[in-house]
Amino acid sequence: MATPGVSTLGVKLGYAIASSMPSSFQQLTRINAIGGISLETEQIDASALEDYVTRYVAGRQDTGGSFPITINPTDETIAEWEALIAAYNAKSTDEALYLEVWSPYLTRAFFIKAQPPQQLPMSEMAQNELQTIEIGMTIDEYLGMDTAVEPVG
Repeated sequence: MATPGVSTLGVKLGYAIASSMPSSFQQLTRINAIGGISLETEQIDASALEDYVTRYVAGRQDTGGSFPITINPTDETIAEWEALIAAYNAKSTDEALYLEVWSPYLTRAFFIKAQPPQQLPMSEMAQNELQTIEIGMTIDEYLGMDTAVEPVG
């Protein structure tokens, strides 16, 4: 019987600094939203002089380069993200920041190599709303799906 659908309940975001795919990830807490990564295939013009209609071949896939993560800025979550930024800034040249988007309903997870901002942005403020900040990560490399490793706190 087919699964009726997969929920976002229980999804976790984890990170690790490593020189290759890590075997464990540190959980980042109080995540409110994780941006998606779409892959837009570029088109390369392959037309010749004799072609009356333009012909194309598939080019690179473009992620757009940005990966937003929205958090509720508490003293604890701010400390987590400051620790992530400090670890990234202290990494060696052969290491990278790996992110994992883990779901309790899937045996595989999504993996991304990314670069964090140098400091946390300020949130917008409005009446009677949850305070959130959107952290803009820069995609270094979208690794796709691989065996899931549940992040730990």
